[in-house]
Amino acid sequence: MRLALVQINPTVGDLTGNTNIIIQEWERAETENVDLVLFPELSLTGYFPEDLLNHKKFIDDTNQKISDLVEFSNNNHCAAIIGAPYFDADKQALYNAIYLIHRGEILTTQYKYELPNYGVFDEKRYFTKPELPNVTEFMGHKIGIMICEDFWEPNVAAHLSNAGAELFIVINASPYLADKIQKRTRQAEHQIRLHKKSLIYLNQIGGQDDLVFDGSSFVMNITGTIIHQMKSFETNFAILEFKNNKFTGDFKSSQIIPEDEEFYRACVLGLKDYLNKTHTKQVLLGLSGGIDSAIVAAMAVDALGPHNVFAVMMPSEFTSKDSLNDAASCAQSLGIDYKIIPINSMMREFETSLAPLTGTAHENMQSRLRGNILMSLSNQSGRMVLTTGNKSEMAVGYATLYGDMCGGFNPIKDIYKTKIFELAAWRNQHYHTSFHGASGIIIPENIITKPPSAELRAGQRDDDSLPPYDILDKILFGLIECDQSADDIIAQGHNSDTVHYVQKLLYFSEYKRKQSAPGPKISHKAFTRERRFPIVNSYKEIG
Repeated sequence: MRLALVQINPTVGDLTGNTNIIIQEWERAETENVDLVLFPELSLTGYFPEDLLNHKKFIDDTNQKISDLVEFSNNNHCAAIIGAPYFDADKQALYNAIYLIHRGEILTTQYKYELPNYGVFDEKRYFTKPELPNVTEFMGHKIGIMICEDFWEPNVAAHLSNAGAELFIVINASPYLADKIQKRTRQAEHQIRLHKKSLIYLNQIGGQDDLVFDGSSFVMNITGTIIHQMKSFETNFAILEFKNNKFTGDFKSSQIIPEDEEFYRACVLGLKDYLNKTHTKQVLLGLSGGIDSAIVAAMAVDALGPHNVFAVMMPSEFTSKDSLNDAASCAQSLGIDYKIIPINSMMREFETSLAPLTGTAHENMQSRLRGNILMSLSNQSGRMVLTTGNKSEMAVGYATLYGDMCGGFNPIKDIYKTKIFELAAWRNQHYHTSFHGASGIIIPENIITKPPSAELRAGQRDDDSLPPYDILDKILFGLIECDQSADDIIAQGHNSDTVHYVQKLLYFSEYKRKQSAPGPKISHKAFTRERRFPIVNSYKEIG
């Protein structure tokens, strides 16, 4: 049996566009004399359609596209496994399904058994849990098909193995997060040790709101060795032969990429697809001379090209010459349009009208003026504003609501400040062919090495208000990623007052995060559907 694995990038709700992608890749498989071509989970609708699934017209339109694909298959030798919802009218039940289509027929439909309902997943809201699936027979082979979560739990694999499956095929829409690629490999090794079956793991790529899908599909033989690894964060097409319970073919495996590259490329892909899939061609951002805006500008250029990125420097009386020079140098290195709009005269109007305007109110007014300018430029030009706050700032509320938090998307929302420095250094030293920006030093070294500052008052530095970022991020990692208590973190050697101060800022800033722009999920606990805390929260830890 000759199989093709297709790592595609579907768009949620674009039934016509996704169908065209499927047909194009199916035709390619046909010309390559493939017997069975595999597409990812919910490849027809995109993952995840959420409440679109509650609309009868959406389900009807999806069914019509399945009928179109069945008709397309009439003259094809090649069969296809395609992911799409299936509505059982008799049971009034909706299933997360795969369709095996061949020569004008749906040979079988199979339903996802394990419905995830944690983290970013909410499948139990929409889909019905079926009976355990049967083995699928095709070309004399018994295939055990699992749909994403089925692979992570023991029931489906054991059932299919006991039913005589010769080969496991896992169809996925598995979002990226740190170390997820390695976890998938370890789980595949575990399933193979238990059941002595070769395994195909197929995943989609692309950005969808706050999710990024990395692809990274692979083929593992019965010894638990990866014999083919598909590219991460790129569409991909691969062919392999399965004969006598073994894979054969001239495999060219892609290497697993380092974490810094994973993070950076995930952010770029998330940004690129958010813009492309919302039909947004250009972006603008405030370029302050600091590292956060510099790396967001670099990501935007790598996603869209320099001609589609516009930057504005909005200096006040507190803006240093270093920041002015660094912002100009960064814009020049990136090759982007750059404009300076001073806010001094505007601030004087507010200082007079709202006298006395002092302290935090004075600082935040500067930020809100800048946000106002950016949003006005966005209205005039149609460019989307990118906001530039990192996860450390979002965690402790070190950002101004309706000020520097203004924007439609934030590519670094889920990346801690210490990692921002690492990513900037990585991008200066590395390049990928998918990037639209230039290679070499694109973020000036002074931006990376100088002490971070919001520059909203004379001589201000971030560590005047916050612990140093290397300490802050360790505390935040414990509180957020590990769900640890303050006592747990203090026991690790951190100062008690500092930990409680950070914890207080974290809880107090929930209302800001609820109003923040979306951004790609990178960590295990992103500030989205994955970490859900009430805004009104009076719980206080004892101790």
